[in-house]
Amino acid sequence: MLTTLLNPEPPVLQIGVNNQTPTLIAGSKLFQGLLKFNAKLEPQPELAKSWSVSPDGKEYIFKLQENVKFHDGKPMTADDVIFSVVKFHPEVSPRARGIFALIAEASAPDPLTVRFVLKQAFEPFLLMFDVTACCIVPKHLFDGQEYRTAPAVQKPIGTGAFKLVDWRRGSVVRMERFDDYWKPGQPYLDGIIWQVAPDSQARRLAIESGQALMATATDLEPFDIPQMRANPKLEVTTGGWEYFSPMFWYELNHRVGPLGDKRVRQAMSMAIDRNFILQRLWFGLGKVATGPVASTTRFYDASARLPPHDVGKAKALLDEAGLKPNGQGVRFSIKFLIAPYGEVWTRLAEYFRQAMRQVGIEVTLESTDAGTWASRVANWDYETTSNVLYQYGDPTLGVERSYVSSNILKVTFTNTAGYSNPEVDRLFALGRNAVDPAERQKAFSAVQKILVEDVPLIWLTEVAYPTVMDKKLQNVISGGTGVHASFDNVFLTA
Repeated sequence: MLTTLLNPEPPVLQIGVNNQTPTLIAGSKLFQGLLKFNAKLEPQPELAKSWSVSPDGKEYIFKLQENVKFHDGKPMTADDVIFSVVKFHPEVSPRARGIFALIAEASAPDPLTVRFVLKQAFEPFLLMFDVTACCIVPKHLFDGQEYRTAPAVQKPIGTGAFKLVDWRRGSVVRMERFDDYWKPGQPYLDGIIWQVAPDSQARRLAIESGQALMATATDLEPFDIPQMRANPKLEVTTGGWEYFSPMFWYELNHRVGPLGDKRVRQAMSMAIDRNFILQRLWFGLGKVATGPVASTTRFYDASARLPPHDVGKAKALLDEAGLKPNGQGVRFSIKFLIAPYGEVWTRLAEYFRQAMRQVGIEVTLESTDAGTWASRVANWDYETTSNVLYQYGDPTLGVERSYVSSNILKVTFTNTAGYSNPEVDRLFALGRNAVDPAERQKAFSAVQKILVEDVPLIWLTEVAYPTVMDKKLQNVISGGTGVHASFDNVFLTA
């Protein structure tokens, strides 16, 4: 039995309905995708044992694994795959909606074969079939219902190596080995217990004492990691995030007063010391962000770089924007909604207040819980906040959604900032639709240069999340999605 941590506690474990990090980490034990990916982002078999792509890049045929069952005993077939891809995920996920709208035809030549024909070739299509982007759900439990409120959302049923047996809110999530799992002899673990502990020190002590054998992502505070590295019983790795490339930023609501002015956003960006954030808040876990695309994501352009930290130039830009300081040295006031994911997020908020104060911007901090934070951001009910989004290996899959005007929606992890630039829309469309990687690079390089100039968001760090585990735990990080894998081959040594 593996005991691990889960922070913060997710609202649901149904991937798609909720795509926050804790949901993806725990939910990937219950669900699976057609494919998984190694550290080089090369596709590997999962629920699809093989696949082929036509020479024109429009037709994809997936051959499914045999004898796959859902946790309720019903067989998984091509109908479930088509339902998941064509109906479920486009309904609940704006990112999937945009990509899967390219499917002109979806058919099942037989129960174990799925055929998709695209309206046009789409080079990164296969990257959409990881469990975190498109898990396969049971059609019989969702079809004809409101997907977000169906009973199966609260009691998720997947094809994964583990099934949900108990969830005591605020305390523990218990999963047990699925005995009818399609891989013979697997999983090796009897089950997984996810401990929910709001207090960061309690989580650290759980790892140090052996009460929990694994922690990852936001389970531990960055300032605890040096101590974890020094513990001879523990292993610390930052591998397994290649597919996601988490990008942290300060988010600005462009509808709020001066935040719609590019000069103001440029000034705010220059007021930020990203090296300080990386070294003093994240303790070196990652890299300083140079723009909107992470250096580990395809089509990153190193020449599109943000101007350096410069308080003097920041003040000059604010003067140019007509925002002169008053008698107290204040140019304008804004509120900052603290993301409730741990101490480092609070420190990010406090640093933002400090950095803005240096250039005459007064910041008031607001605290809330995880559900309220997500709801307020989704409904544009914030002025500034911090956020992190995954890039999923390709700008079309994980970057575009935050900047194109067609994705200005009242939905979390869309273009909630309200940024709009027709040329950016055009270039992202070019990058999305081009088949030739060289043409895609040209479009994405151009769009990165514009975004660095416009600064719709204040990009901070490409964080390499640590995974801390007891050395008795084996095979935890085995691909480019790390702890988001099924864990069907994870085991404990004596």
